[in-house]
Amino acid sequence: MSLQGSKRKTKKVTNLIVICTLIAVVLSVSTYAWFIGMRTVNVSSFDVEIAATDSLLLSLDGSTWDTTVSISKDTVDTVSYAGHSNSWGGRGLIPVSSIGAMDATPSRMRIFEKASIATTKGGYRLMASRVLNYGAGATEQEGYVVFDLFVKNFSGTQYIKALNELDEEDIYLTAESSVTVATSGVENTGIENSVRVAFTQIGRVAGTTTTAATITGITCTSNDDVTGICRTAQIWEPNDREHEANAISWYETSCLARTGANVTLPASYSGTCGTVIDGLAYPTYAVSDDIVAADNVDVYDGPAYNGYTASETLLVPYDSFTDSEKLLTGTNRPTFMKFAPNSITKVRIYIYIEGQDVDNYDFASIGKKIAVKFGFTKERYTEDDIDYNGPDLNEGDGPSAADLTDPVITLIGDATVTVAVGGTYTEQGATASDTKDGDVTEYLVITGTVDTSTAGTYQIEYTVEDAAGNIGKKVRNVVVE
Repeated sequence: MSLQGSKRKTKKVTNLIVICTLIAVVLSVSTYAWFIGMRTVNVSSFDVEIAATDSLLLSLDGSTWDTTVSISKDTVDTVSYAGHSNSWGGRGLIPVSSIGAMDATPSRMRIFEKASIATTKGGYRLMASRVLNYGAGATEQEGYVVFDLFVKNFSGTQYIKALNELDEEDIYLTAESSVTVATSGVENTGIENSVRVAFTQIGRVAGTTTTAATITGITCTSNDDVTGICRTAQIWEPNDREHEANAISWYETSCLARTGANVTLPASYSGTCGTVIDGLAYPTYAVSDDIVAADNVDVYDGPAYNGYTASETLLVPYDSFTDSEKLLTGTNRPTFMKFAPNSITKVRIYIYIEGQDVDNYDFASIGKKIAVKFGFTKERYTEDDIDYNGPDLNEGDGPSAADLTDPVITLIGDATVTVAVGGTYTEQGATASDTKDGDVTEYLVITGTVDTSTAGTYQIEYTVEDAAGNIGKKVRNVVVE
């Protein structure tokens, strides 16, 4: 039962699903970017805080579910599931490149690193090899941050096992999502303009699944429980229109138009390259496969830069999701990702520096510290899109202020309860309160069962809705062992 009817005064307009805040401290005295060399950008910390509201629960281990989770370099091993391959960059971030293609066998994104580089008359010859995050016993490698996030979407009760994007729910990237130089960083270097965040959906199971091993064991391969997804990653490119003056100067100094057949070395270069202007977006010709010397590839190859097109099968203008798209409104607002209703999806998130970004120049790394934050929403429209002229949507105590605050559920007893196999589980209940409606415990709904005859981890879910339609969620984990 929910508190509705005559008490319902307003409906929440902004239905925020996920807010992720990432603080990356990038430290190095001297660093070469992709174009010149391969020194290391050290990562001293990388804290992730993720929050969710009414139709989403989150987990880092497939067992403990809540509306908020937190992960960092110091806690990655303790909050992740047993046998995970999450990585916090090892010795540091190394410029790499990817078009988001997935390798279904290891269920990982294909990433390429520089194998060798040498100067040319109009740029730099590039050779690249795939990062060895595949093959028997291979783990994710150093040079980028990667971790698993499990997303339980319980909007709707039907789970459609067959993979079809038309059956899935649209998710949008919030306009507040950004990558900037952190407060203690060095501004005006452009390091933030080469950062990428890739979201790879590995697979999903029904939202009613409670066996942690089944959830964490999701791969790109479908079976009786798992629907393999393994789509090309959605790669977010922040700051696509921003180009620091020194990056432009570096490009203008080193790039020359590439002419002639260029089938053998040395290639011929003559004339100026295409212009790069701050405030305009330009493509990134990302690495799609191994590049050897015989391929005769220059880092500036591409119609927008040196005009050369023969490398187009190896350097691909990947269609990333840009900040320009993030800011579109109304019917022009593009979908960022899709989640099936009543499902648990394994999302593997990669954070890295794109070596083929034109903004990735030699001195950018002195910026040292970047701040990354991103959020997801189900709302296609905002109040500005529809010229909203109703009650104040900001929280407040006045009678006209909209209630956007979820009710709070407090468990009676521990959030994790252990019961011996064959024992008895006793539900202790919970209380619920709301900033406007007060005590709403009587409207609390408790769902979930515990089979004490079978070892495993079971979830008891607590749900309450206030008069404004805001929904509070809480989970208790019951471990039978």
